[in-house]
This record gives sequence, C-alpha cells and structure tokens, in this order.
Amino acid sequence: MAATNAPTNIEKEQIFGMAEKEMEYRVDLFNRLTATCFDKCIEKRYKESELNMGENSCIDRCVSKYWQVTNLIGQLLGSNRPPV
Repeated sequence: MAATNAPTNIEKEQIFGMAEKEMEYRVDLFNRLTATCFDKCIEKRYKESELNMGENSCIDRCVSKYWQVTNLIGQLLGSNRPPV
C-alpha cells in the first residue's frame, strides 16, 4: 500500500475548527479596533459627511498603534505557548 498524505476526517475537522476560530478572532479584533478608534477619533456631533484631516490622522495613528500592540501581544503569547 502506498502511503498517502491526505488528511483524515478528524484532521479535516480540526483544520476547519481552527480556521473557524481564527475567523471569529479576526472579526472580533476588527470590531474592537473599529469601536475603539471610532470612539477615540470621531466627534459625536457630526458636522460634515466626510472625515476631516484631524479625524483621518487620528484614525491612521489609532489603527497603526492597535495593530502594533496586537502583534506584540501575539508574539509574546506565541513565544510562551506550550507545543500543541
């Protein structure tokens, strides 16, 4: 019998489960980033239909810092994770 590298049904279920968890994480991260930067950068009383220069700049900085911190935390947690 030839050896096959095709994943078993259990492995497929695990892969799909991990992909589903990753997608949930990404959606949650996006929602938290959006809410945080919106609350921080956008005036509560809308005066214009478009973002002004200050709001654009604030959002750029907020998103950049949010990603930097998220990546840093991911690296720190990743380096301390026990092997699976």
